[in-house]
Amino acid sequence: MAHPDVIVVGAGPSGLALACGLLMQGVDVRVVDKASGPATTSRANFLHARGSEVLDRLGALGDLPQRSVRAMRITAYLAGKPVMRLRFGDPGMDTAAPPMVISQAEVEAALRDRLTALGGTIEWDTPLVNLSQHDAGVVATLGTGEDAHAPWLVGCDGASSATRRLAGIGFPGVKLSERFLLADVGLDWDLDRSGTSGWIHPDGMIGAMPMPDDMWRVIAYDPELSAEKPTDAEILARLERILPERTGRDVRVTDAEWLSMFRVHRRLADTYRRGRVLIGGDAAHTHAPFGGQGMLTGLGDVENLAWKLALVVAGRADTALLDTYQAERRPLATEVLRDTSTVTKVNIANGALGRFVRDRVIVPLVNLSWVQRSVTYRTSQLWVNYRGGPLAEKRWCADKPRPGDRIADVACRRVADGELTRLYAELGGHWAVLMSAGDDTLSATAHAHLGERVVILRGDGAQPDAMLIRPDGHLGWRGRTDTELAGWLQRALGGGDVR
Repeated sequence: MAHPDVIVVGAGPSGLALACGLLMQGVDVRVVDKASGPATTSRANFLHARGSEVLDRLGALGDLPQRSVRAMRITAYLAGKPVMRLRFGDPGMDTAAPPMVISQAEVEAALRDRLTALGGTIEWDTPLVNLSQHDAGVVATLGTGEDAHAPWLVGCDGASSATRRLAGIGFPGVKLSERFLLADVGLDWDLDRSGTSGWIHPDGMIGAMPMPDDMWRVIAYDPELSAEKPTDAEILARLERILPERTGRDVRVTDAEWLSMFRVHRRLADTYRRGRVLIGGDAAHTHAPFGGQGMLTGLGDVENLAWKLALVVAGRADTALLDTYQAERRPLATEVLRDTSTVTKVNIANGALGRFVRDRVIVPLVNLSWVQRSVTYRTSQLWVNYRGGPLAEKRWCADKPRPGDRIADVACRRVADGELTRLYAELGGHWAVLMSAGDDTLSATAHAHLGERVVILRGDGAQPDAMLIRPDGHLGWRGRTDTELAGWLQRALGGGDVR
């Protein structure tokens, strides 16, 4: 593509989701990646409901729920006995998109198919090697020797992001000394495949999650493995030893599809934007894998960014709107880093006191039903809202939802043809005006500021206010007059602040 609007660096889940979101809104995108081709293995293997919703709105969910493993239970064992059973269930947030046990590689494949359907392509073997900016755009020097030009560039190129480094964005944090083994293996044992199992052991926790094709994902805290970069043979030999030791079960490794060792990094970018360069996903934040928050948070990042960047590219919004991306998403990343760090400390508790608190206090607490509901709610990220952000008016609303809240995937009817539909099926890169009664002036006002990518819907009639719903499923504005709506749009698009 000779003159793209946006260069996306990185063809992982965040980069692919961003590219799909932009293409759906008429933005010309060029996707480049330093890898020689798609990844076939991945650390991430769980996607909570919020991530499934993002894929649904992008039109990339497809048959992933049917191909995923519905193992929503975690059982923890201590001294050979089950001491904790945690079940992930419906958090009561009205979502039709389920949490899924599925490899990140499968999610990426679904996003690549969607990208292709939207007319996009990926340029493999094309690393970003240099970067410069000017008033009107970015010059990206690629490993092919080309100087690629575009008004905007977004780096979704992982924790070791070249984009972040070349843009001069700091990435402070720590690299923890704790080491974990990670493997996708075939196991001959009698363990139930209807859920994940974990064993609390003095030498370190070990867990096993069922994966598609009768494989198991095994993760083990293993501070005793001395090699800095162990070979596959060393990792396999170590797993063959510690699996029966720590689980107390008769188990044999029959196949090894993927073997890895990693250390936990906990880092957060100083800023998500430097001029005409932005970052998202692991390029902006990295943390422990416990809780399945990494891919989930990255998908939320880029869905938030896509509609804002599309409006700026179309000339319908000032570049100040892009600063709301960091304002809305970085606070969440801060919480995710804190939560995953806490879970990591609990899992690897080294000292006698730490193990006592974990085994005798925390484990019994997690068996309580209200704690389980809380865990399901917290990890789903369906609770995420932007009420405190610059695009949420500071006004009292007696009824929920409030500006900034996630809107549930409600049933509604298209005004254009009267057909029954659901909200998320209509978003797909569109804004939605949801009304219980007719008011053509609201429709005209929304179209005047946002263009043709606005769909007008009828609700159930119980909501007296009209609502303007953002493409990422969050409530932008609610009220009753076109004057109020016009004021919100002018402030949001003109200055990125409606407060």
